[in-house]
Amino acid sequence: MNLNICILPGDGIGVEVTREAVRVLETVTKKFGHTLTLTEGLMGGIAIHKTGTPLPQETADLALKADATLMGAFGLPEFDNWPPEKRPERGLLALRKLLGVYGNLRPVRSYKSLLESSPLKNHLIDGVDMIILRELTGGIYYGTPRGIEGSGDDERGTNTMTYTRKEIARVTRMAFKLAGQRRKKVASVDKSNVLETSQLWRKVVNEVAPEFPDCELEHILVDNCAMQLILAPKRFDIVLLENMFGDILSDEGAVLAGSIGMLPSASLGDEKGLYEPVHGSAPDIAGQNKANPMAAIGSIAAMLEYSFNLKAEAQAVYAAVEKVLDSGKVTADLRPKGTPATTEEVGNAVCEAI
Repeated sequence: MNLNICILPGDGIGVEVTREAVRVLETVTKKFGHTLTLTEGLMGGIAIHKTGTPLPQETADLALKADATLMGAFGLPEFDNWPPEKRPERGLLALRKLLGVYGNLRPVRSYKSLLESSPLKNHLIDGVDMIILRELTGGIYYGTPRGIEGSGDDERGTNTMTYTRKEIARVTRMAFKLAGQRRKKVASVDKSNVLETSQLWRKVVNEVAPEFPDCELEHILVDNCAMQLILAPKRFDIVLLENMFGDILSDEGAVLAGSIGMLPSASLGDEKGLYEPVHGSAPDIAGQNKANPMAAIGSIAAMLEYSFNLKAEAQAVYAAVEKVLDSGKVTADLRPKGTPATTEEVGNAVCEAI
């Protein structure tokens, strides 16, 4: 198989972790006899510097032509006070919309060798294995009207949370299909005791659920879910959330996995796949060879599995990651007993394990 992939390293440590992920991709595809067609584009802060926009048309065209896109990280402190529509992150929102990726999968798994890296007690996190599925192209991040208007005491900020039946139903079907391949449990998260949007969400989820009679459905309010993710995370298999709730609660997965540097993600639609580590650009350690590349490497495994249905290849990456974690050759965020490994050393170790 030829894998046609667009690479968008982005800003800060995105460049470093993406470099190691691409090396892992090259290693695993060579081992299994596949070929790669790689193209690289600008997005985020670097794209603003070079082209004046966070998502240049050339980059959009590359992503549209590719089978899948691997991204690094986006954002730089110098843009923190810019208007939202001009910041680097706006390019990511635009790309998600362009590619029609409406479901964001964030696998959260605990590793035996990293139990001590989590601030939670070992018995709470040992055995955690869930996917947090966040609806990605609707909700408050895209709703209109939005903006800031007026002045003085009457200055007002407005954001609109809105969902259609179609948007809810399609991501719900994705959740149940994923559950059918795992432990057959879906927890749908909402705030239906307060929000009309959530009342529609729960109604549509209930209507879709009978299409998957072998799966169990649980409804849970978002505030209770935030607590249960810490108190009893092993109860969850697939956690289904709307856009903003998913954005917030999925970062709790970093506590379970030991570091946000361990969390990959896959954004899927009906045709395209968009893959990226969950972490940000971490400009404070950029260029120092300190960043944890495991989330970016895990995103490669997810790409092989979900965009190309190459399950053996994906498993080879997962197994290599676990072997390296067990060896203790990890970056400083995972609190190794000895000298922390560099970004490049971790990448080398995963490639060797493959």
